[in-house]
Amino acid sequence: MRVPTATYRIQFNSGFRFEDAANIVSYLAELGISDLYASPIFQARIGSSHGYDVVNPNQLNSELGTPEDFETLMGKIQSHQMGWLQDIVPNHMAYDSQNQWLMDVMENGPDSNYVTYFDIAWNSPFGNSQEPILAPMLGNFYGDSLEKGEIQVKYDESGLSVNYYSLKLPLKLESYATFLTQHLGRVARTLGRKHPDFIKILGILYVVKNLSSEVVSHQRQDQSDFVKGLLWELYTSNPEIQTFIDDNIKLFNGEPGNPDSFNLLDRLLSEQFYRLSYWKVGAEDINYRRFFTVNELISVKVEELKVFQTTHDMICRFVQEGKFTGLRIDHIDGLYNPTEYLHRLREKVGDTYITVEKILQPGENLPDSWPTQGTSGYDYLNYLNGVFCKTENCEPFDTLYQEFTGSELPFDEVVAQKKHLILDKNLAGDIDNLATLAKKISEKYRYGNDFTLNGLKRALAEVLTRFPVYRTYADESGISAADRTFVEEVIRDAKETVPLLLNELNFLEKLLLLDYDASLTSTEKAQWLYFVMRVQQYTGPLMAKGVEDTAFYVYNRLISLNEVGGNPEHFGISAQEFHEFNRVRQERWFSAMSATSTHDTKRGEDTRARMNVLSELPEEWRQQVQSWSKMNRRYKVKFRGQLLPDRNDEYAIYQTLVGAFPFHSEEFPEFVDRVKDYVIKAIRESKVYTAWLRPNPDYEKACTDFVDAILSSPEENPFLQSLQPFQQKIAFYGIFNSLSQVLLKAASPGVPDFYQGTELWDFSLVDPDNRRPVNFERRQACLHSLKERVQQDISGLVNELLAHKEDARLKLFLTMQLLKARTQYLQVFQEGAYILLEMTGEFQDHLIAFARKTNETTALVIAPRFLTSLVQPGELPLGSQVWQDTGIKLPGDFPVSWQDAIVHQSVAAQDGVLPVGEVLQKFPVALLINN
Repeated sequence: MRVPTATYRIQFNSGFRFEDAANIVSYLAELGISDLYASPIFQARIGSSHGYDVVNPNQLNSELGTPEDFETLMGKIQSHQMGWLQDIVPNHMAYDSQNQWLMDVMENGPDSNYVTYFDIAWNSPFGNSQEPILAPMLGNFYGDSLEKGEIQVKYDESGLSVNYYSLKLPLKLESYATFLTQHLGRVARTLGRKHPDFIKILGILYVVKNLSSEVVSHQRQDQSDFVKGLLWELYTSNPEIQTFIDDNIKLFNGEPGNPDSFNLLDRLLSEQFYRLSYWKVGAEDINYRRFFTVNELISVKVEELKVFQTTHDMICRFVQEGKFTGLRIDHIDGLYNPTEYLHRLREKVGDTYITVEKILQPGENLPDSWPTQGTSGYDYLNYLNGVFCKTENCEPFDTLYQEFTGSELPFDEVVAQKKHLILDKNLAGDIDNLATLAKKISEKYRYGNDFTLNGLKRALAEVLTRFPVYRTYADESGISAADRTFVEEVIRDAKETVPLLLNELNFLEKLLLLDYDASLTSTEKAQWLYFVMRVQQYTGPLMAKGVEDTAFYVYNRLISLNEVGGNPEHFGISAQEFHEFNRVRQERWFSAMSATSTHDTKRGEDTRARMNVLSELPEEWRQQVQSWSKMNRRYKVKFRGQLLPDRNDEYAIYQTLVGAFPFHSEEFPEFVDRVKDYVIKAIRESKVYTAWLRPNPDYEKACTDFVDAILSSPEENPFLQSLQPFQQKIAFYGIFNSLSQVLLKAASPGVPDFYQGTELWDFSLVDPDNRRPVNFERRQACLHSLKERVQQDISGLVNELLAHKEDARLKLFLTMQLLKARTQYLQVFQEGAYILLEMTGEFQDHLIAFARKTNETTALVIAPRFLTSLVQPGELPLGSQVWQDTGIKLPGDFPVSWQDAIVHQSVAAQDGVLPVGEVLQKFPVALLINN
């Protein structure tokens, strides 16, 4: 198996195509990257900015370039002996007119060749619903959209279609009869009933009126091709028939202002295999499974073997051809049976590197049965980030947050409230479907016969909102001990909260634990299991939407901790917890990815590194926030007795400014716009005063006006004059947090992943801010210059970089040196034992230190933290005058002499102790090698 040395994530889109990637391959190789890590490159919806809205997984995205462009890029990748880690999307496709498989289902319904491909009510093994597939794509209520003439029938070579702006849905073949019978008599009079073309029209009507439900799909397709082909031939060859069809289109499309003129179109739409509706309807009345709550992404039934094989055809072929050397599985928890899927994939791709996008809560383990190399790195990100938060300052931050915002609600209560909100407002239709399924099961047993649909729904809501993890993994083999514990704890907590639902909760516990009665038939057991596996598919979206996309924007105590996969209730983590995580990772998941920034992170890695400095200065931070709040009160708007924005959002804004403020003044105007865009997203995600489903323009304007006011006229603005000295102080210390973060990522167990552009300072906010174009020309030029200077005068270069930290070359230099060492001593970083080192001296708590060791090589890692109490702003944390008696006690079998791989400095232990002041004499972090 090819395990990457280091990966580099690229976000492909129409602004960064295959040819653009080809231009940076040599740069990435020179930097020390072994594998390009690509966002989805399959045919996506036109205009996609991310590639996750796939319409054809077996074609390359034409907006990224031609197949020849891809081959050119692949040639460059392979010429540098680089690999290609591909992000794949097995869980969903775009609900879009460009998705031909879905359009076939829309046109042919249950007779479609692709009906089993999509997770819709028709495909429920224990249901018989044939209700139309909801198409919640209208921007207004159906009736309003219809009578405004926004929904239109159109005709072209592909046949008759219903159109709403860019949405184009085919008409079912049977509806051609409804359409063609209008004004048919006029055509008969014009052409004559014996005219060959009129007879052909009658032939078409005979075919569509006599379609049999027993016709197999390929015969229906033949009939469809015949009808459409013949009608198009008549339309293009006979002016009378062309006029007839055009007039019918006009008739069906009605006249705005005349409601009755739309009756024909309304009737036509009622015949279809789909139902057009207002997009908000999808939250409460859904009959297909979505990706989270996104109407425009319909889930795929990849658990069906045929669907798996078809959707993975190009993926597996590219693996076999050596193009894809690794796969990253997007949203593994959305699959019906993740374990089965991974085993199928492993069987198809053999000994290929595979990681999964899996969010692990603290203390949760990846299932041992999964044939994967581990996660894509969110778990590592949160442990690494948390170790730079000073845990002992939790109480003063609690006090400040409560006093400033007036909120005393603990994070777990915020989560419970927001999960209920998501169930009520965004996933109401989904939980209705689950409750209906539970009701059907309960009716078969005397102990469940009296349960009402409402009671089961309320009980389900309590269970779903209390799950502490994204999902469990019960399947036909049963339920694991760990998952059984989760279920039992959830049910116990729910019983304490809603004791009136005791019987319903007992029933749900029996179901979720697969505690089958002896009297159950195999069919009934299968129905139980189906229910359980369906429930498991919804705990993940609820966690993601309720926690990551809602609670994380409400609980603002220290927002650097509000990261994907994190738990901001824990005010950082201890060094011991970080080391234990690394130790376990080395034993079991040593090839998992180690991320610090991704396309989904809420803030860039250097933004978080700055914000974490605040945890060291609670009293100074309190004084600043209180002063700023008084200063900026005049910019708030009074609305119904309340000043807007509220104190919680104001508090988050101050943290954001401290974390993301640019180093260079020329970036300031763009920064103001970025902050306003971020604030709009944050307050809509929080769903307190405004939301995506129900925007509140008054509150949103109050927030953006507030940002504009406090950031206007930099030269004269008292707030900015107060903010900037403090922010610059935080930014200074944040630099050293960032450097330590890079070192730890590169040396910890796992594969270090670098998100595009983060080899320089990255003060991004949440997407789409973190997907802005990257200036690779600057990075290439800097790297070439650094390489030359290292050869000429590395000491002089390091001094220069430390003197000009703001220009970001310092981070690029460190990244370059670390990846060079990682490549040179790859075995020790991939396979070496993880050894916790004992430290001595006054400032030992200000260091994270460990060793990686094989028989041939030992690497020793020293990363400082919490520097605000060691050096003043502007002073470098270097030398014995700073670190004094702090030392690292080496195990007895460790060598005495070492070489720093970063600055090429030689250091030696004294009586078995490495003096940190000597090790960190020239550079703020150290990677010592002895071999």
